[in-house]
Amino acid sequence: MFTALLVMIFLAVLLGLVLGYSAIKFKVDGDPMVARIDAILPQTQCGQCGYPGCKPYATAIAKGEADINQCPPGGDTGAKALAELMGVEFKPLNQEHGVQKPKSVALIDESTCIGCTLCIQACPVDAILGAAKQMHTIIASECTGCELCLPPCPVDCITMEPVLENSQSWKWKYPVYNIQNANGA
Repeated sequence: MFTALLVMIFLAVLLGLVLGYSAIKFKVDGDPMVARIDAILPQTQCGQCGYPGCKPYATAIAKGEADINQCPPGGDTGAKALAELMGVEFKPLNQEHGVQKPKSVALIDESTCIGCTLCIQACPVDAILGAAKQMHTIIASECTGCELCLPPCPVDCITMEPVLENSQSWKWKYPVYNIQNANGA
């Protein structure tokens, strides 16, 4: 009886290996601190911090290679949230990386657009729709306001328009405790 049980277990394990199953699966997505830092960052992917996007900046912060105050879109509110998470002293936004501006989205003057596609190539979040030699348009719900589409446009047909933040347009991912603190709670 014991031998039959061992044979059945062996066959079950062998079948599992053949079919690609395992009883224990490990999934490691990286450093959980990087994920927590990245969740605080505004996800504009603008590169103003000196890193090519929010995740690389979060990784550098977690490794101690970058200061918490290099993100103009996050501003002082983001730096405060990062300071609290990291257990370090708050430092105001380092203005060498830029200044905090109101949330905005790009707008293309479609009558002026020549369809060069340079803005499409510059957009880190694929918020611009168009084709070569055709007018382009912005998918406003996807635009992070990073302004990376502005410099390559040869006809200056792109402007940044302020966004009134409300419950539908608010994209920043600050922890709840900071929102409460900002409201005086």
